[in-house]
Amino acid sequence: MTKDKHRRGENGYEGIVLIDGVCHLCQGLTRFIIERDPRARFQFASLQSDIGIELLEKGGLPVDEVDTVVLIENGHYYVRSAAVLRIFRQMKMPWPLLYAFAFVPRPLRDRLYRYVARNRYRWFGKEEQCMLPTPELRKRFLS
Repeated sequence: MTKDKHRRGENGYEGIVLIDGVCHLCQGLTRFIIERDPRARFQFASLQSDIGIELLEKGGLPVDEVDTVVLIENGHYYVRSAAVLRIFRQMKMPWPLLYAFAFVPRPLRDRLYRYVARNRYRWFGKEEQCMLPTPELRKRFLS
């Protein structure tokens, strides 16, 4: 165990975040997390990548749905609003305060999540390929 309140894995990271690799909103979320995660708790991978597909299969999640954020912590898989809230909870202040929304019933939270997910390409756009991390951030991306 480390001093952190969450157990770190063998690779030194606490969780893996899977995102839609071509979605501008998702790429923005990845940058947002990295900038507010000074202890480098998370690693990232695209849902469409080979490692992303492998992790989805391992967790029993559909590999053809790229409209969700997935957080994997200690072998547990969290999707949609639950994943986002757990990620916020581990950031530096004030972002952990958003975890209070965990008290909102999940169906209601996920309904809002799905609405945004359905419209993300129209509202934020998308790329033809996944985001390429800078050399110093590359170690945080699974390949």
